[in-house]
Amino acid sequence: MTATIVPPTPDILARAADILRIGGLVAMPTETVYGLACDAANPDAVAGLYEAKGRPRFNPLIAHVASQAMAEREAVFTPLAAKAAECFWPGPLTIVLPVARTASVCDLARAGLDTVALRRPVHPVAQALLDAFGGPLVAPSANKSGHVSPTTPEHVRTDLADRIALILDGGPCAIGIESTILDFTGNTPVLLRAGALGTAELEDCLGVVLARPSDSAGITAPGQMKSHYAPRAALRLNAATPMSGEGYLGFGDHCPREGNLSPKGDLAEAAANLFAILRALDARYERIAVAPIPQTGLGEAINDRLERAAHRD
Repeated sequence: MTATIVPPTPDILARAADILRIGGLVAMPTETVYGLACDAANPDAVAGLYEAKGRPRFNPLIAHVASQAMAEREAVFTPLAAKAAECFWPGPLTIVLPVARTASVCDLARAGLDTVALRRPVHPVAQALLDAFGGPLVAPSANKSGHVSPTTPEHVRTDLADRIALILDGGPCAIGIESTILDFTGNTPVLLRAGALGTAELEDCLGVVLARPSDSAGITAPGQMKSHYAPRAALRLNAATPMSGEGYLGFGDHCPREGNLSPKGDLAEAAANLFAILRALDARYERIAVAPIPQTGLGEAINDRLERAAHRD
C-alpha cells in the first residue's frame, strides 16, 4: 500500500469516510498540522493508528468533532469550558474534560483515562471529512511518533506513505504549530500544552489566570512527553550564531535568510514555518543551532516545541 495525495473533492471525501468506517487511516489537513485520522470509536482502528505512528499507547489522542452538539455527547462541559469553546471553536484549541456517559471515543484512544481531549477544527477539509464521516475522529500528527510534525501533504508521504490509504491535500497548514491544550477538569483551567492560541488571549476570554501542570503530573494529553517533535539532528538552543558545520534556524533580520523562520521577526510567520524549515535543515545537517525566540505570544509554543525537539533521553 502506498498512499496517494488526492484533492478533497466530494467523491474523494466520501471515499475517505468509507475507508474510515472500515477501520482505515486517512491523513487530513487541519489549520495547525496534518492529522492521521481514524474512527475514534473503533479500538482496532485506533490500535492500527498507534502501530502506524509507532506511538506509545499511554499517550492519549485528541478526538476531533464536527459540532458543539457532538462534543457534548463525548464530554461533560463545565461553564468555563463552554465559554472557551464559544470563544475559540472552531479553531486550534483542544479541551480536556471528563468523559460523558454517552461518549463513543474508545478507551484505547483515551489511554485508559476518564477524561477525553476534544477539538473542533476550522480547516474546511477537516470539517468536510468530519461531516462526511458523522462521528469523532482521532487525528494525531500524521508522522512517525516523536518526529517533526507535518505541515504539507509531502511531509506526510515522507513519513507514512506505506502505512495509510489516502492523504487529503489541503496545501500548507496556515498555522503550522499544534493546538493549545487546556484541562478543565479542576477548579482552575490548566495549560497542558502551549500552542496556536496565546496564553493572554485565553486568559482574557476566560477571565482567569491559567494554571500550569505540576512536575509530578502524569501524561493526560498529547504533546507532554519531554522528547517530542524531534529531528534526527541535535539541536542547540538560544544560539546567537552557528558553529562550524551547524545548520542555523534563524529568527529576525540579523540572521541569514536561508533557514530563517521570519526575517521580519513575526511570531505567527515563524510558527507557520517552524516544522517545514526544521525538516529541511534536518535533511542537510547533523547539528542545528537555533536562534533565540521571544517567549511572548506564539513564542511560548515555538519554544516549547524546540525544547522538546532538543531533549535527548
